[in-house]
Amino acid sequence: MAASAVTTATTDSSSTQRKQQQNGKLDTSSSSSSSASAGAGDQNDALEKDFFWTYTEEPHRTRRMAIIKAHPEVTKLCGPEPLTKWVVLGVVSLQFLLAHLLRDTSFFSWKFWLTAYVFGATCNQNLFLAIHEISHNLAFRSPTANRLFAIVANLPIAVPYSASFRPYHLTHHKSLGVDGLDTDLPTAFEALFLDSILGKAFFCTFQIFFYALRPMAIYRVPFTWVHWLNLTIQLFFDYAIVFLLPDSLFTANSLLYFLLSSFLAGSLHPTAGHFIAEHYVYEKITPEARNPDNKIPVPETFSYYGPLNWVTYNVGLHNEHHDFPAIPWTRLPKLYEIASEFYEGLPQHRSWTHVLWQFIFDEEIGMRCRVKRKVGGRVVGGGSVSAKQQQQQHQAKEAGWGDDEIEA
Repeated sequence: MAASAVTTATTDSSSTQRKQQQNGKLDTSSSSSSSASAGAGDQNDALEKDFFWTYTEEPHRTRRMAIIKAHPEVTKLCGPEPLTKWVVLGVVSLQFLLAHLLRDTSFFSWKFWLTAYVFGATCNQNLFLAIHEISHNLAFRSPTANRLFAIVANLPIAVPYSASFRPYHLTHHKSLGVDGLDTDLPTAFEALFLDSILGKAFFCTFQIFFYALRPMAIYRVPFTWVHWLNLTIQLFFDYAIVFLLPDSLFTANSLLYFLLSSFLAGSLHPTAGHFIAEHYVYEKITPEARNPDNKIPVPETFSYYGPLNWVTYNVGLHNEHHDFPAIPWTRLPKLYEIASEFYEGLPQHRSWTHVLWQFIFDEEIGMRCRVKRKVGGRVVGGGSVSAKQQQQQHQAKEAGWGDDEIEA
């Protein structure tokens, strides 16, 4: 009845005034609602375009302790694998043989590039991951023996990197996803300029350079005697191939074969898919999980159980590796078998080649599809991080591994 009176009693000034007041309230309410919706929309857009920030602890420490509690026998799987050194020596010898056979083959010939792609890139990816195994002290019991043997595995790669890889990689384990510490994370520059089909294609083609140069842009590790030895032996080896050894053994083309093999191993090669497959988020994430305040865990490590593990030291079993870095490649399948109830439900990839294809062409997957943390972790090897990062590490000291845990 009141509404009817308002609309019919046009001569009632007070009713007209009330109607105007009511309309004003409705307009204000509608405007507030629209502003709230717009604000929420802007916030969602910002989240969609950002990394997956989280306040949750990285999942591997939690799962490691739960597995040890449920299956204490898994700790017996830890320790060096004697087979590793023989596999490394075999692959290094194969690369020497191929470099010898291609010594007189033109760098621009299809034979040179096909051999480098099919055999050379696969071998050097194998050696990348051998150095990865050795960085966890899993070839010998002696830490020094592992450092020296990593330099041997480095030879066909032609660029000295084994000594620097170890502290950065162990920091990746201790500080998974921590902004400013985990050098496996894309930088803000990469996320800004490479988050398109062409940009992602460029990244996948030249990712070996990004992984080589990115750490130095984030923080630097001290240059130790191992670094000097790695640098000296590798440069002398490269020099000897070109200038000292007779042409009947090696030529400059042999060194070009090693370098091309390393480049292709970190480019559009099936085995190179593991770089992206390991930690880029391929799952569909809800808006609720994107909001870090909700503390909903986002899957940040993905495993792969396909045949390419045969030539990559089972690096595809990556959840298993991060849970137990001290278990060597030959025993990771046994870990999965023992603790299968912890791993069967985790997201996984079925093809590294498809990982590369999807990364480039899927608009919902890109450089920002990584989980990041603002605090936590620690640097391994005494890197020169900023004062702010040191403060963050101190504040999040409780996020580090305890002395009673299995360490790399």
